[in-house]
This record gives sequence, structure tokens and C-alpha cells, in this order.
Amino acid sequence: MAQPQTAEEWITALDLQPHPEGGFYREIYRADLTVTVGDRQRSASTAIYYLLRAGERSRLHRLRSDELWHFYAGQPLTVHQLIPEQGYQALTIGADFSQGQQLCGGVPAGVWFGATVAAATGFSLVGCTVAPGFSFEDFEMAEAATLLRAFPEARSLIEQLT
Repeated sequence: MAQPQTAEEWITALDLQPHPEGGFYREIYRADLTVTVGDRQRSASTAIYYLLRAGERSRLHRLRSDELWHFYAGQPLTVHQLIPEQGYQALTIGADFSQGQQLCGGVPAGVWFGATVAAATGFSLVGCTVAPGFSFEDFEMAEAATLLRAFPEARSLIEQLT
């Protein structure tokens, strides 16, 4: 099979499924090594493929772990972060270094974040690595009213990504 060219071809080739925050994903790695987090055991690390099409959104959410984003194919992806006591910060994952894009970047634990494709058409295919490993128990979707109180200057983004 030739390299996929469209979002739909990538979704099929990688057997991606809809993600609750938006976009499509598939877990591709879960470490056998476990670590103790609070009072429970978790995988030391997990990784997924994640695809987002232009015009779609990854809704604002936060994790109790750090998450690294890795660029694979398509258009750049903007990871929008709302950082307590710092406000809004954008991380653009892509391959055009002249535009300030990075092949890999991280979101610290506890930061509210979501994502959009940084182009009007196409898609972004990225990977996400979480350490300690991802668990839906540690995944919290944002509520607009709560975020608007904490980040009133980011109203437009919050309304777009919640």
C-alpha cells in the first residue's frame, strides 16, 4: 500500500477510532513497567496516534500527567494551552522551522489544553506520549464557565474549544 494521502486513508490505515475530545486515535504503546501514582498503579508511559481534520477541534481538557506531542504528517497542529498564572500559550507542532514550528513539544500536567489544525484544509497526524501513562480516570474535560472565570481573556478560545 502506498503512503496514505488523505485523513480518511490515514484513519483506515492506522485503524483509528473517534476520541471523546474530538479527532481520531489508537493506542499504540502501553509500558509493562508500572509506577505508583497516589494509591494506584499506572503504566510508566503510553503512546497514541492522533489525527485531527481541519475544522475539527480537540476540546479543552487536562491530564494529571505530562504529554508530549510528536508531528508525523499533514498540516501543522496548534496545541492551545491555558496555563494557571501565565494565561494562553500556543505550541505549534509541525515541520516548518522557519514558522516557529516544532517536531515535538510538551504540555505539563494540570494545564488545560486543546488543539486545532493550523490550516483551513487538510489534517494533522501526530503522536502523543503520556508519562506516567494515560488513564481516562486522569482525563478531565473542561467546562466553559469554570475556565471563563479563570481565563476571561481567552473567552473566544474557550467558546471555540469547549
